[in-house]
Amino acid sequence: MMMMDRTLKALSLILSYPSPDLQQAMPEIGAVLAADRRLPPDLHAALAALTGDLAQGDLYDLQERYVMLFDRSRTLSLNLFEHVHGESRDRGGAMVSLIETYRAGGFEPATTELPDHLPVLLEYLATCPAPEAQETLADAAHIFDALATRLIRRTSAYTAAFAALARLADTRADADAVAGMLAQPDDDPTDLAALDAVWEETEVTFGPDPNAGCPQVRTLLAAMDRPAQAPHRPAAE
Repeated sequence: MMMMDRTLKALSLILSYPSPDLQQAMPEIGAVLAADRRLPPDLHAALAALTGDLAQGDLYDLQERYVMLFDRSRTLSLNLFEHVHGESRDRGGAMVSLIETYRAGGFEPATTELPDHLPVLLEYLATCPAPEAQETLADAAHIFDALATRLIRRTSAYTAAFAALARLADTRADADAVAGMLAQPDDDPTDLAALDAVWEETEVTFGPDPNAGCPQVRTLLAAMDRPAQAPHRPAAE
């Protein structure tokens, strides 16, 4: 595979739910990232610290940390359309189109995650020509910047993964779009009642749509260049 392919695949694995197999693969994943010359030395060091932590940390602690960050926090969600469409019904249609784009490219995600889950998208982009992958990452640059900022606030080592994605996007993120995302208050992952209320929304379905086309991924994600409307949140937040 080309360097871009290997790096995106490595970042996909880093951002996946920790498992025993993933822990065992971390030294190899770290080596792939260390070999990418487009990433600066300070970022190599941060990624090495992250992969080392994921390789050597207690698995249950790593899993709990992952859930608290990405599963119990809507503002840190790895489901990208959450940041684009929020609770809008447009999200369902975008999901259908994204699934069809994957299938048109001969890609079938081997996961139960939603198709807009960032590790799934990165795995797909690892199979795409480098210019197409870079353009798609550029469309999401402001999301990567906003998530990195939120992770910095939580002193999370996962910041390095989003800093790497922003670097590979090779573009300056739209400052207004980043500010629009950061204007949303951070979730409190320990406030389960508030989180349940936030996550209650209309069910998203993914049945076949006879009118759905099969656009390029970056066309589907073009809305990322504009900040999504802030979803309704409880007053307690």
